[in-house]
Amino acid sequence: MFSKLTQRPIFTILCRRVHASIHSAPTTLTQKTQEEPLTSNYVFEREERYGAHNYHPLPVALERGKGVYVWDVEGRKYFDFLSAYSAVNQGHCHPKIVSALRSQAEKLTLTSRAFYNVELGEYEEYMSKLFNYHKVLPMNTGVEAGESACKLARKWAYTVKGVPKYKAKIIFAAGNFWGRTMSAISSSTDPSSYEGFGPFMPGFEIIPFNDLPALERALQDPNVAAFMVEPIQGEAGVIVPTEGYLTGVRELCTKHNCLFIADEVQTGLARTGKLLAVDHENVRPDIVMLGKALSGGTYPVSAVLADDEIMLTIKPGQHGSTYGGNPLACRVALAALEVMEEEKLAENAEYMGQRLRAELMKAPSDIVTRVRGKGLLNAIVIKETKDCDAWKVCLRLCDNGLLAKPTHGHIIRLAPPLTISEDELQECIDIIHKTLLSF
Repeated sequence: MFSKLTQRPIFTILCRRVHASIHSAPTTLTQKTQEEPLTSNYVFEREERYGAHNYHPLPVALERGKGVYVWDVEGRKYFDFLSAYSAVNQGHCHPKIVSALRSQAEKLTLTSRAFYNVELGEYEEYMSKLFNYHKVLPMNTGVEAGESACKLARKWAYTVKGVPKYKAKIIFAAGNFWGRTMSAISSSTDPSSYEGFGPFMPGFEIIPFNDLPALERALQDPNVAAFMVEPIQGEAGVIVPTEGYLTGVRELCTKHNCLFIADEVQTGLARTGKLLAVDHENVRPDIVMLGKALSGGTYPVSAVLADDEIMLTIKPGQHGSTYGGNPLACRVALAALEVMEEEKLAENAEYMGQRLRAELMKAPSDIVTRVRGKGLLNAIVIKETKDCDAWKVCLRLCDNGLLAKPTHGHIIRLAPPLTISEDELQECIDIIHKTLLSF
């Protein structure tokens, strides 16, 4: 079953000791000639020397990808069970998306919004009709979508709801993650995100996730403009709220005349088995944030969706982005959305996700204490011992040909591209079981 995935015994040692060796032994990076092949060690050391140390990557140096697979510089093949945090829902280097990228890149890439371009309107029309919102605000990254949603909510609060000037509040759920900007970390409850970066953005308040009474208490304040929430909290460890929570959020926001902002940057675009994760409860937020898989992992594209009453509160010159809505992004996003629909990725995610969770439930209970998720956004909770923790499990998964990453120390997110087939999924299940049983 594992013969397709090339193994090298020394890679186990490399995966576990590369970071220690980088720090303990000084190395000299020499100028590589064209004839010298890249090595994983060289890639690790070069990033360590010249890059900011703001990430702790798994020690694998990837060179190419196709579908559900990626290959490192030595040619070892892996299943990708992170999908770039759900940015690669359509699989790596999907031919239709890459073709759209190439053809548009040869024609027109950037005009800024100082001028019209022929791609933007087509993209906006497609998005508006697909998601059933009046307007689209095009941006580049997920965190920019969040910033834009917050600005829209505040502007709406002042111009429509009548909140006194600069008194508007936005409520967030504890455990949220929507980026690393000052606004995003100002709403965070994770010390690794906010510690050492204050003072923080005013007008943000935090309540427990999946707690409707707490939300109702917070909404008693007439200055609340919006409640921003992930339908499923991804970075927190794939925390799925109880059924009816999103329905309750919708009802409370309507009752108290505040906006319901759904952060669907990670959960949207078929990842959880529906077009949007809120579709599991058939609720319609006032504002939807999208990103990641909106480009299939080929280019930074994000968007905010809302109706005219909200979107048109922002006037020309009050918000924008040089790259937002550029022709290349629009053409790529259109192709990515078409792939999602044509290949029925939501349906595949729903079916494969049920199979994956059913198999994960069979994992040893003394190692895996919990399995949760929807569609192909899933996680296992690892019982930490001296010999076993989430990082060690991920290193051993890597040895066995599958890439996943811990979150919050003891949780492993399992989120393959939505194009995965039954045979591929079964091979991955075998790898996961083999790995867990090795502890």
